[in-house]
Amino acid sequence: MTAIQSRRRPAAPAAAANRIWDAGPLTKAVLVFALVLSAFPIYYMFVMATRSNDEALDTPPPLLPGGNLGDNVQRLLENESAYFGTGLINSIIISTTVTVSVVLISTLAGFAFAKLRFRGSKILLGSILLTMMVPLQQMGIVPLYEMMVTLGWTGQIQAVILPFLVNGFGVFMMTQYTSQAVPDELVEAARVDGASTMRIYFNVILPAVRPGMAVLALLTFMQNWNEFLWPSIVLNPDNPVVQTSIAALNQAHGTDYVMLFTGTAASVLPLVIVFVVFGRQIVGGLMEGAVKA
Repeated sequence: MTAIQSRRRPAAPAAAANRIWDAGPLTKAVLVFALVLSAFPIYYMFVMATRSNDEALDTPPPLLPGGNLGDNVQRLLENESAYFGTGLINSIIISTTVTVSVVLISTLAGFAFAKLRFRGSKILLGSILLTMMVPLQQMGIVPLYEMMVTLGWTGQIQAVILPFLVNGFGVFMMTQYTSQAVPDELVEAARVDGASTMRIYFNVILPAVRPGMAVLALLTFMQNWNEFLWPSIVLNPDNPVVQTSIAALNQAHGTDYVMLFTGTAASVLPLVIVFVVFGRQIVGGLMEGAVKA
């Protein structure tokens, strides 16, 4: 009996340690409140997109969806001042292209700065960090616009794509992630086996830094999807992005609240889908990468 009791004693501290991480009732209540507070504006926006203008001005406002979503979407797409369909397609093309470029270049540069030894690497990385401290987009609008005029790209979506193909934050993030997720011994072992630099990148680096790539892709896509200042300067009203379409919609229909809610809901929907579909994979990948590191 004594031996059995002595064997069971270590289970008590383990159970106590597990209870430390259990969320209490107050923690759960705060999390539920934060969730409702964060999700309610999005929910209310979609509710207004299904209502008419008369219903949107009711007091108290409606909190349940209506039956006018199809009519509101049709009016939105047929609006000649906003070109919302064109703006939606342009935003998808721009955000996807920039995201692929930023992730690819940042991963390559992160691998070089973190695992390769070459002269001037610290100076180059420091220069990239300096670009993060200066608002280059705001300070470089005039010369950047002159460059697009010289290239003849004003009014075309490549003028919005080109300035954002490289991101200093992405290079810095992937440099830090690669240095922590990939041990130097793994790279050296691949070298000993005769692997080239590019083979090490594809077979060793990419599988290890995939969670960081997913997070960088999500942040980059969101940033470029919500970009407004530069597209509003360099693009024409008949070839907009989704954010400038909403701005044009607001100027042309300042009192049509349902139209504004419908356009805003349509612009937010792709981001919501990305979060719902890939959110768990991104968080799970980050946790997996942290455990491996």
